[in-house]
Amino acid sequence: MKKDLRVPYAEKDEAKRLGARWDPARKVWYIENVADTTPFSRWMPSAGTDSLPDAGAKERAVPANQTRAGNGLITGSNYAPQARVCDCLPWDVCDKCRASALS
Repeated sequence: MKKDLRVPYAEKDEAKRLGARWDPARKVWYIENVADTTPFSRWMPSAGTDSLPDAGAKERAVPANQTRAGNGLITGSNYAPQARVCDCLPWDVCDKCRASALS
């Protein structure tokens, strides 16, 4: 049976040495057909969750190497475009989009 693991990048070599495998399509470490899962217990998802979070989930924590600007703008790989509220050009500010425009 295949079980997903939560392996931090810093511990990937140890997980690999113990027999964990990397699934590049799903971007997750896993073990398969392992009788004794004790060496992998620290990387197993907690009992309250049966699986890992969806790789395409929109809500993500901002990593320490990324910044959150004072206006709530997220930079880096967690950037998500905001919905437009009007049809004006992005660098123009009309009455409709004034509340959501960057200063």
